[in-house]
Amino acid sequence: MPNFNYVAMNDKGAEVNGVVEAESTVAAINQIRDMGYFPTNVVAQSEKAVRSGSAQSRTRTRESKGAGLQMRLKFLERSGVRSKVLAIFIRQLATLIDAGLPLLRSLRVLEEQQKPGPLRDALIGLAESIEGGSTFSEALSSYPKIFDKLFVNMVKAGEAGGVLELVLNRLADYMEKAQKLKSKVKSAMIYPIFVIALALGVTLFLVTFVVPKFKEIFEDFNITLPTMTQVLIRVSTTIKDYAYFDHFPYVGPLVFVPIIIFFIIRFTLKTEKGRRGWDIMKLNLPLFGTLVRKASIARFSRTLGTLITSGVPILQALNIVRDTSGNEIIAEAVGSVHDSIREGESIASPLRDTKVFTPLVISMIEVGEQTGQLPEMLMKIADTYDDDVDTAVAGLTSIIEPMLIIFLAFIVGFIVISLFLPLITMITNFSQMENA
Repeated sequence: MPNFNYVAMNDKGAEVNGVVEAESTVAAINQIRDMGYFPTNVVAQSEKAVRSGSAQSRTRTRESKGAGLQMRLKFLERSGVRSKVLAIFIRQLATLIDAGLPLLRSLRVLEEQQKPGPLRDALIGLAESIEGGSTFSEALSSYPKIFDKLFVNMVKAGEAGGVLELVLNRLADYMEKAQKLKSKVKSAMIYPIFVIALALGVTLFLVTFVVPKFKEIFEDFNITLPTMTQVLIRVSTTIKDYAYFDHFPYVGPLVFVPIIIFFIIRFTLKTEKGRRGWDIMKLNLPLFGTLVRKASIARFSRTLGTLITSGVPILQALNIVRDTSGNEIIAEAVGSVHDSIREGESIASPLRDTKVFTPLVISMIEVGEQTGQLPEMLMKIADTYDDDVDTAVAGLTSIIEPMLIIFLAFIVGFIVISLFLPLITMITNFSQMENA
């Protein structure tokens, strides 16, 4: 029987190398798994020699690619692909492979269907790398802006276990549900932001253009103004003078304030402390904080469950979850869990110490560990919190709409009453003069 060289991960996430004797690659993989390892690369010794000998030729092949491909790679370093487009691509690729089409042919078919852009250029590069002898996961790792660690490691696990089409289907399910969850959270936040921005724009127009006209009328008639009107005129004068609208009717220094604030926030978020502070604020926002927390827990559970189900070792899976969490507080919590598990503890105990996850999540994970059904329990947690996000979005919408109506009514009502009180006084004075 032939010998197979293997590279595997043990239960602590450490890399292990060795040789096994088996009838086939599948038998070798099963034998390695029986030893308690998770195989990441299994190659017959004869194939290993061939691959080793072809390494230089693969390098020469890659170096011989034209300048056009090099320019595409430089462009792809700065460009990503929208998650919705990527989810569709993964689903199509999984369908083609599941139908029996070879990987290389599947990539060529999808390449022809794509419009010119980063994803099509990436597919061209992937096909060329695979033709040069690289594995699919190795080719994917060349495009980190498009295919993140989650994608690459799941594909690597699928290649090692010979279940690439199954892993791709799981990955497509994951990305579609993650995109759906992300869209729900965005829709819950976009509506109030749009209405508030519109209200502020209308208010700014009234205060800077309409109120000054009324001020001139009041000054011409020399009447005593109510306190509300005086406050409104004072605010109008301050904003108008500060923005120099007398000299620049449409553009003034005030216009640059939002731009300056945007760049300050963007610069702050590039720092570790800035990102951490922003993530803490998101988790503790009134009304929205609960929504963000539930969405983060759903993402954590679905990502970890998908990775473990696909055969990725727990420690490696936690590293990927930490890097793709999208929230510094969640990432810190996952990091502490990783360190605790490496020392031999369970998942539930360090999760409880983080104070980030709810008691329900911790209890369900604990049950999953005890029953040996942790991946299934994580997916149930993700589904449960996805439903909670749906409910929270509907609840927020029902709460925010009347609050916005009250807010707009207060602003508009204050301006209208402030302007019409002096007019009523003027009309009363005219009536008294006519009666006299």
